[in-house]
Amino acid sequence: MTSTSPQGAEPILLAFSGGLDTSFCVPWLKDTYQRPVITVTVDTGGIDAAAAQSLATRSVQLGAIEHHLIDARGAYFEQVLKYLLMGNVRRGGLYPLCVGAERVLQAQTIAQMALTLKTKMVAHGCTAAGNDQVRFEVALRALAPDIEIIAPVRDRAFKRPEQLKYLEDHQLPIPPFGAAYSVNRGLWGVTIGGKETLTSEGSIPDDAWVLSKDAFSNPRAAERHVIGFRQGVPVSLDGAALSAVAIIEALEALAGPFGIGRGIHLGDTVIGTKGRVAFEAPAADVLLTAHRELEKLVLTGKQARIKESVAQPYGDLVHEGQHLDPVCRDIEALLLSSQARVTGEVRVLFRPGSMFVEGVTSAYSLMAASKGVYGESAGEWTPVDALGYSKMLALTGVFYKRAGQNAAAREQKS
Repeated sequence: MTSTSPQGAEPILLAFSGGLDTSFCVPWLKDTYQRPVITVTVDTGGIDAAAAQSLATRSVQLGAIEHHLIDARGAYFEQVLKYLLMGNVRRGGLYPLCVGAERVLQAQTIAQMALTLKTKMVAHGCTAAGNDQVRFEVALRALAPDIEIIAPVRDRAFKRPEQLKYLEDHQLPIPPFGAAYSVNRGLWGVTIGGKETLTSEGSIPDDAWVLSKDAFSNPRAAERHVIGFRQGVPVSLDGAALSAVAIIEALEALAGPFGIGRGIHLGDTVIGTKGRVAFEAPAADVLLTAHRELEKLVLTGKQARIKESVAQPYGDLVHEGQHLDPVCRDIEALLLSSQARVTGEVRVLFRPGSMFVEGVTSAYSLMAASKGVYGESAGEWTPVDALGYSKMLALTGVFYKRAGQNAAAREQKS
């Protein structure tokens, strides 16, 4: 389908989240470029039927001639999240890449939509101070080099109060959080930015949390759940076979009210500065923790160490918008191979503010495969074997100390 204005002007395709930045962009682009604006929301999670309808309505009210919502949740899991889970990826040892990991997939989808709509003008609402401008534009340029990228918030340095005033002056709808907080939501969690995250001192207020605002003021009774994995991918929850997307969405609803996965990440941004953002990632936190414990049962120590050595660089590449680089395909191949035996069940306990892994089971258990019992009895070896092993394991240290003593003796003689 080709969409044009009555004058035949080429439309501008806007990546639309419904937040303040992209809401501002709709009327501003229309007025400034005198071209029709088409909004596209790539659903990588967190958009229910009510939110979808709200986005469509707001887009039209802001002046767009069309709005498209593309469900990319399944593709997002298969192309990105699956590998972040297999790699147990957490940036800075804490943040599970809740939002940002989906930007390349969104850019890919938008580039394809631009071809479908026969336009070479694509806009986004990213700022000059954030990571998303890099992620979007690296991917868009790699996928569609001829596209003209328009970034008014970044290139014209619009501040949030200015955008809010522009919408108010034109009597246009204001996003739910207005200018106070920037909220991004996806399948892997929610990020929240506000005045408190501009420095390193404090937390955001309790009512600014999206999924867990009552977790501690109105604590829930503990709950137990069982998560099933097949070759590293979640396939069941409490005995019910479900798609990975359905399990993630269910776990968000179950674990979010406990405050599980809540945190504030402080780290290095793509553009080289330090950045800070609050996040809620209940499903990601539960699945990453459960998956890690299952891996400990079925992977050898060498498998785990080698996998860890490439998983963190993979997470860095995804975070930086470099997911299209062919090295990511190489790392994904190793991650897939490592998951051949990561099949089993993990029993978890949810309590306010934490989750606890009570136990793991697998047909591929290396613990069950041993005839010995750690700390209790030998199995495939005898006490004499253990003595010999201990002696041989100490040889490196023995030789190192002996060499030092020999060198010291020669120095004394000389």
